[in-house]
Amino acid sequence: MKRMILAGLAATSLAAPAMADIETMQATGTVAEAMDRLEAAVTEAGATVFARVDHGGGAEQAGMTLADSELLIFGNPQLGTPVMQEDPLAGLYLPLKILAYDDGSGQVHIAYEEVEETFDDLDVDDDLDAIEKMENALEKFARAAAGE
Repeated sequence: MKRMILAGLAATSLAAPAMADIETMQATGTVAEAMDRLEAAVTEAGATVFARVDHGGGAEQAGMTLADSELLIFGNPQLGTPVMQEDPLAGLYLPLKILAYDDGSGQVHIAYEEVEETFDDLDVDDDLDAIEKMENALEKFARAAAGE
């Protein structure tokens, strides 16, 4: 019995996805203010905003509580297309996303997944020019959202 439990735990841990490398930074103001700064920076850079998801608002509509949390989904086909040409499965991770959230104590944070880590399990060349440009853009946008 003990062996079956250990085997089950081992199989479960092997099947679970690895924790992604998440970058975070503190932001000034509210979640909405951070997201407004982010959306302005993304638009100004010429990228397309596909959606702004209000997780906190969704929880409220469901009769639940959640600290403020919003996700911006955005992209630029000039950067995403070369990555998807290398591996169409990259479309599972694109467009890019940045999250602004209140940690429950009133402090707002900005979070995003490192691009190189995002495509680690795919057949995408880490040295692809688009990867570096995405990484630079995410950091720039996150800093703008943070109010830096």
